[in-house]
Amino acid sequence: MSTSTSGSTTESASATASPSKGLGRPELWRWRVVDIVVASVIAVACALIFLLWNVGYEVPSTFLTPLLPGVQGLLAGPWLIAGVLGGLIIRKPGAALYTELVAAIISALVGNAWGPLTIVSGLVQGLGAELIFLVFLYGVWRLPVVMLAGAGAGLACGINDRILWYAGADTLFTTVYIVSTTISGAIIAGLGAWLIARGLAATGALGRFAAGREVTARV
Repeated sequence: MSTSTSGSTTESASATASPSKGLGRPELWRWRVVDIVVASVIAVACALIFLLWNVGYEVPSTFLTPLLPGVQGLLAGPWLIAGVLGGLIIRKPGAALYTELVAAIISALVGNAWGPLTIVSGLVQGLGAELIFLVFLYGVWRLPVVMLAGAGAGLACGINDRILWYAGADTLFTTVYIVSTTISGAIIAGLGAWLIARGLAATGALGRFAAGREVTARV
C-alpha cells in the first residue's frame, strides 16, 4: 500500500466516485497516512469487541443451541463487524480485509478458546466483506451494499466454521448454521457498521473521509 498525506480535491472526489469509473482510479489505490491510522484504530477497537464477545456469547448460546441445531450462528455478527466498518469508512481496496484480520490477530494474541485459527477466521471473514465491496467497484456505499458486505462476511464465516469446527455436521446443521451466520452478518455487522459510522460522522470524527462528509452534508 502506498501512502499520501495530501488531502487533495482529487481524493475527496474519489470517495464518492461512481462505480462506472471502475478500479482504474489511481486515487482509489493510494492509502493516505490517515487511512492507515484510522483503519488500525478501527481494528483495535473491534478487537476489544471481539475479546468481550469471546466470553459474552456463551450465555445466549446456551439458550439458542437447544432450539435448533446451528441456530447459534446468529451470534456471529459481533466478530464480523471490523471488516465491514473498516471498508465503509476507509473505502479503499484491502480496508475490509485489513481491519478484520488485524482485529483477529489481536484477539488471538491476547488469547481465546480458538487460538491461532482465529487468524484464519479473520482472513476469511475479511475477504467475504472485501469481495462485496469489490463487486461494486468500491463506489457504492449505501445501506443495502453495506448489509450485503456483512452478509458476505457472515457467509464466509459460516463456511469456514463448518470446515474448521463442525466437520462432521449433518445437512440440517450446516444449512441452518450458514444461513444464521449470513443473517447475523447482514444485520449486526452490516447495519451495525452503518449506524456506527453515521454516529461517528455526526461527531465530526470522520471529517477527512467521505463517510463523514456524506452525513454532515445532509445536516
